[in-house]
Amino acid sequence: MSLSLQPEGAQAADALPLRPIVARIRRLVVLAMLAALGYTAFTVASKGYCPGGVNADGTFIDAAGNVTELAPSCIDLTLQPSVFIYIGIFAIVIGALTFVLRRASDVPAALRYLDRGAVTVVILAVASVAISQIWFAMIPITDWNGSGTFFYPFPFGSVDLTITPMQTQ
Repeated sequence: MSLSLQPEGAQAADALPLRPIVARIRRLVVLAMLAALGYTAFTVASKGYCPGGVNADGTFIDAAGNVTELAPSCIDLTLQPSVFIYIGIFAIVIGALTFVLRRASDVPAALRYLDRGAVTVVILAVASVAISQIWFAMIPITDWNGSGTFFYPFPFGSVDLTITPMQTQ
C-alpha cells in the first residue's frame, strides 16, 4: 500500500513535484509569522503632553500662564499594532495559496505566486511600521489645547488616547 497525493485516475506526468512547492509554502508561512512578530515589536511608541502646570504658590496654570481652579488636562498617546495588518498578512498568505491552487499550471508558476506573496507580506509589514511610526511622530501633540481631535495612522497602527487631569504630589 502506497501513499499518493494525486487524485484517483491522475497520471504521474500530470502531477506537480510537491517538494519545492511545499518548501516554498513553508517559507511563506514562516516569513508571514516573522513579519507579524516584527510588526508587533516595532509598532509601539508613546508620548504625552500637559499644557500648563503648577505655579510656585501651588495653584494651577493653563497653557497661556493664566491661573485656573481646575487642574489642566494631560494627554497620553500610545501607538499599538493594528488588527487590520494581521488580517492583511493572513489574506495575502491565503490569496497566494489560492492562486497556486487555481492558476498555477506548473512548478515555476506556483513558485512565482508564492514568492510574490512572500514579498507582499514583507512590504506590508515594513511599510506599516514605517508609516505608523512616522505618522505617530508627526502628531502635533504640543499644539493640543485641551480639546480637539488627532488624525491617526489608520489602518497602519492603532493609537490609544488618554486624557487625565494633571497630578501633583
